Order: sequence, then C-alpha cells, then structure tokens
Amino acid sequence: MKLTANAQIQIQKPIADVFEAIVAHEQMSGYFIASSSGRLQTGITVEWMFPEFPDSFPVVGKEIVPNSYISFDWSGGADNQLVEIFLSEAENNATVVRVVEHEMENTAEGINQMKGQTEGWANFLACLKAYLEYGINLRKGAFDFMRTKQ
Repeated sequence: MKLTANAQIQIQKPIADVFEAIVAHEQMSGYFIASSSGRLQTGITVEWMFPEFPDSFPVVGKEIVPNSYISFDWSGGADNQLVEIFLSEAENNATVVRVVEHEMENTAEGINQMKGQTEGWANFLACLKAYLEYGINLRKGAFDFMRTKQ
C-alpha cells in the first residue's frame, strides 16, 4: 500500500482568485516561496526558491486546468511523486482547496516523509488563506530556524 499526504481548507475567496494565487509566482512569493522563475504552467519547468534553503527546486507543471485543478512534480525525478491541488466552489463564493501528494512507500521512512509533507501542505494552505483573506504573509520568518548553514 502506498501513502499519500493530504490537506484541505476552505478559503473565503472566489475560486478564480485562489487559482491565480497558486499559479502566479508574483502572488506565491507573498505567502509560500521566496521567488520563482515563472508562472506554473502545463509542461513548463520553473525554479522555486525558499527563504530557508540556499538551493532552488525544479517544479514541472503537469496539468493545469483553470479554476479547478493544478498538478506538478517537484520530486526531482522520484517515481510517482505528484502534487495535485483540487479547487471546488463552496457556499458564499468561497473555495475548498484540497492538496494530495503521491506516493510514498509504506515504510518507516515513507511514513515520516508523508507526515512531513502533510505538515508542509497544511502550512501552505494556512499561508494561502491568511494571504488571500487578510493580506498576511505567515511564512515570513517562520522557518528561519531551518536555514542551512552556509
């Protein structure tokens, strides 16, 4: 049995606003990444930089369906390590965002990876919500303790 990381949240914003905040690098740098080489698009590889790590991470857009689905690979080539983000409309012009990251082995290492990825995606969603609803960057300074020594 393979393991997946899962997280979801409701954001009090229209689905088009939430979608754009996830694919537009100018917005993502306001709540999740330090910078990106470009917009997340199908078949395009971009480089994401995080404030707590010195290296960039390649992110390959797999399938992007406006206002409903975003998938990408940021595994560096590991088999079946796909991130899927599902967007669905909720009452009062709100959006439910569900993130699923595939697949980790059902081993002690895989379980630890799944737990870490689930924590990371829950943090991503909380940061996205704070950014869109209140204009707050929750990530700023939150992971400074993790900075690698250079």
